[in-house]
Amino acid sequence: MPVLNRYILRQLIWVTVFITVALTLAVWLSQSLRFMDYIVNRGLPLSDFLMLMSLMLPRFFGVVLPIATFVAVLFVYNKLANESELAVMRAAGLSQWQIAKPGVILAIGLTVVVYSVSLYFLPASYREFKDLQYQMRNSYASVLLQEGVFNTVGKNITVYVRNRTADGALQDVMVHDARETPPVTLLAERGAIVETEEGPRVLLIDGSRQSVDKAGGKLSMLYFDRYTVDIEQLQRAMTDRWRQPEERYLQNLLWPRDTSADQRYANELIAEGHRRLQYPLYTLAFAGIALATILAGEFSRRGQAKRIGLGVLAVAVLQAGQLALVDLTIGNLALAPVGYLVMLAAIAAPFYVLLSRPGRRTGSPRLDQTARAQP
Repeated sequence: MPVLNRYILRQLIWVTVFITVALTLAVWLSQSLRFMDYIVNRGLPLSDFLMLMSLMLPRFFGVVLPIATFVAVLFVYNKLANESELAVMRAAGLSQWQIAKPGVILAIGLTVVVYSVSLYFLPASYREFKDLQYQMRNSYASVLLQEGVFNTVGKNITVYVRNRTADGALQDVMVHDARETPPVTLLAERGAIVETEEGPRVLLIDGSRQSVDKAGGKLSMLYFDRYTVDIEQLQRAMTDRWRQPEERYLQNLLWPRDTSADQRYANELIAEGHRRLQYPLYTLAFAGIALATILAGEFSRRGQAKRIGLGVLAVAVLQAGQLALVDLTIGNLALAPVGYLVMLAAIAAPFYVLLSRPGRRTGSPRLDQTARAQP
């Protein structure tokens, strides 16, 4: 690889890594706030929290990498233009393609990375994420019980806990169980979540069991020292739950199973499969837009704000169009090929503009004369 290509590519890689890490951390931290309550108020172990958040990283990488590629190519080539390095390259006789080649190499490499994330690491990690989420709901049932809040457990049980101590004991507990006829309300001074072979249970200590006969309006009350409430709704078998689209590999998306749930959401699954194949190619499209933004057209010493703004707008429109097209594809699978056509056009158009136009004039007569003198 020529020294010049290595010089530009090295800058592109460093900037891409920096932007990817910065954007991923920003998204990761914002998403982690959703789970912070489980540590602060519900006693979820920190190790489990960190494991959950680490399993979400591939999901963030798939979104961040195409954007990071666009920003890195735009930043590095704009820096080269502002420091007159592009003018020197053209004066040395380099073509548009030779100058753009490092950006294209970066885009192709990252497209392969995004494909690996989209087709393997995303479904593998998100499947593990959801499985761990269900496992923690079973292993740490008390995590679901927030203090000072009426917690709905399943469809027919409501649990209220005034306070939970550091060792997990519950104080001033109320359980309303609508599974029975008539519904039962249990009040207890103390309680705890206990694990049994049949699933989690609420153990109540020193309380009362109350129910009202709807026919006669008679209150029935029973005092107890210990009472156990079955909350097996928390115990859901991993194998029985329906896998979400993000948990599935490509073959399970494009060819849904014959189960009733898969057939009900067949359009969503197939549309997600096509999106997995299309989205990594946006890395090439975004890089092409960035290269065309900087390398095509005339150079202005007053800055490239207008051209950069148009490039950012083009990326935003393309991204919004992709999201809209996925929604339309869910409603009509016949639109799936349109996504591939849009993608090919998004890749071809900026490179056509880039390669069909000669190198930009630099605004310096001496450099222009030097460039024209090159063979």
